[in-house]
Amino acid sequence: MTEVRPQSRTPLLDTVDTPDQLRALPETSLRQLADELRLETIDAVSVTGGHLGAGLGVVELTVALHYLFDTPHDRLIWDVGHQAYPHKIITGRRDRIRTLRMGGGLSGFTKRAESEYDPFGAAHASTSISAGLGMAIARDLKGEKRNVVCVIGDGSMSAGMAYEAMNNAGAAGSRLIVVLNDNDMSIAPPVGALSAYFSRLISGRTYNAIRDVGKKVTAQLPKRLDDMITRGIEHWRGFITGGTLFEELGFSYVGPIDGHNLDHLLPVLKNVRDNEPGPVLVHVVTQKGKGYAPAEASDDKYHGVVKFDVATGAQAKSKASAPSYTKVFAESLIKEARKDDKIVAITAAMPSGTGLDIFGKEFPARTFDVGIAEQHAVTFAAGLAAEGYKPFAAIYSTFLQRAYDQVVHDVAIQKLPVRFAIDRAGLVGADGATHAGSFDVAYLACLPDMVVMAAADEAELVHMVATSAAIDDRPSAFRFPRGEGTGVQMPLEGKPLEIGKGRIIREGTKVALLSLGARLAECLRAADELAALGFSATVADARFAKPLDRDLVLRLAREHEVLITIEEGSVGGFGSHVLELLAREGALDHGLRIRPMVLPDIFQDHDTPAKMYEQASLDARGIVTTALSAFGKDESNLLRPRRA
Repeated sequence: MTEVRPQSRTPLLDTVDTPDQLRALPETSLRQLADELRLETIDAVSVTGGHLGAGLGVVELTVALHYLFDTPHDRLIWDVGHQAYPHKIITGRRDRIRTLRMGGGLSGFTKRAESEYDPFGAAHASTSISAGLGMAIARDLKGEKRNVVCVIGDGSMSAGMAYEAMNNAGAAGSRLIVVLNDNDMSIAPPVGALSAYFSRLISGRTYNAIRDVGKKVTAQLPKRLDDMITRGIEHWRGFITGGTLFEELGFSYVGPIDGHNLDHLLPVLKNVRDNEPGPVLVHVVTQKGKGYAPAEASDDKYHGVVKFDVATGAQAKSKASAPSYTKVFAESLIKEARKDDKIVAITAAMPSGTGLDIFGKEFPARTFDVGIAEQHAVTFAAGLAAEGYKPFAAIYSTFLQRAYDQVVHDVAIQKLPVRFAIDRAGLVGADGATHAGSFDVAYLACLPDMVVMAAADEAELVHMVATSAAIDDRPSAFRFPRGEGTGVQMPLEGKPLEIGKGRIIREGTKVALLSLGARLAECLRAADELAALGFSATVADARFAKPLDRDLVLRLAREHEVLITIEEGSVGGFGSHVLELLAREGALDHGLRIRPMVLPDIFQDHDTPAKMYEQASLDARGIVTTALSAFGKDESNLLRPRRA
């Protein structure tokens, strides 16, 4: 099933643990090494799961870059980083590559703390050129000699930040190499021998020497004539190569070239390394999933994979006991949209991740994918809302951080009814700290007039979609976690909730567990354990972080000895708002013991979600321990052993 060439008896990859060893190989051996590296990547990801297609697409590029550039002295930055598994294998981490995304193992992205070959940690798109320019300027200020190379995909180039960086880099004029990995053929004209010839020609020493002489000659002419000649040459070069946009931003453009043909890659990259002054963009065309037939045939399904069988490509399937929160959101939004033709949906390059691919099948004219452009997505939604439409901006919690100014300035200040559907709230497991939805309650609930909800289960999510659809006088947000629901009975349709009102799930007398979000099931388990120990517990679902259910909070404080708030978010969120209310109302003056439970004030490393919540003490055992300590009890004498 894999398209690789026959190997010699001694695997070359076994002799290459670092780029120094790679650079000691003859150039004629690089094809074999690339083939072996591709096989190793496939085999490793089949064991761990993770991002596959993007990494397979840059195998030859990875080999070529490390062969020609003196890493780690030369800086090599991978945008996002999910294509960096082959890079990790040949930079001293092959012995740990089968721990990818596992607790205590390698990160699924580049990470500064993991290796000196990862000069910049990345997991959000479109940051590489900005970071690379910063490194290039620092190099110039220090008077050092090193190359800075940024590898960015065509998808990441849809973000405004990439063009802001290129505009700055073009004006600064510092030497910077940007490799555009075009794996969607979305920009490139046909790639072949003629294109490779022109790329070698315009990146070579002769062309650049002639260009430099030409610049010196035209500089002696009147400025208007100099500008006219310079622009004419740039347009000629752009016409031949297709790189006019990048030339206008101040970059020398080289390409497009075949990113899987080492005979094309190596001479062009060598010319760029040795000859190109200032900022240069090398346009490389690759294929996602290259060399592995199942991934080539279905690059969307093999972008991110679970464990799979290498021979067949079949991915392991787990039996779902309940629908995913993402699917519940999408189906609920479809039902609301059938009743209201003003409802529209917006995603920032994550249609399948947010479930809007499902929505888009039924309402293609009311579904908008704006690319990796969260800032634009939010203000675009604000414009729709200003004209009477009901936009739902479906954006992961971690990605909504990128558009916070737009949330404040363009939405909240104007009280525009944009609806934020916040997926991946709380901890997300294998993707780790860069993708955790830790901060959205804290950064949204501080905004005046914002309605902030958190779904305790998939049935509550249905009602919160309906609630958000009904709010037409201010912005609203509802958050929900990654993965499957809890298996509760689902309502036939969503019913709008009363704004700012929670609910009592179970009545008790001694301790009150006030939950916001999907830790409610753990609160109920904790209540059972506490009851068995003689501590009667009330369990309440706050539903709203803002506006708070004032009456519910004050009642729980008045009728219980201990009040514990539980949330899947950072310090400064729901618990902080509850404490502020209680302090303002004087409810803390009468001996109430209150304990806010939040995510730890650290960036948690990747692991399974269950393990991460256990580490955060946001499981039933952690809640019980917190309650007992509030009563001054030694839990070690009371608690039963933790279930395996």
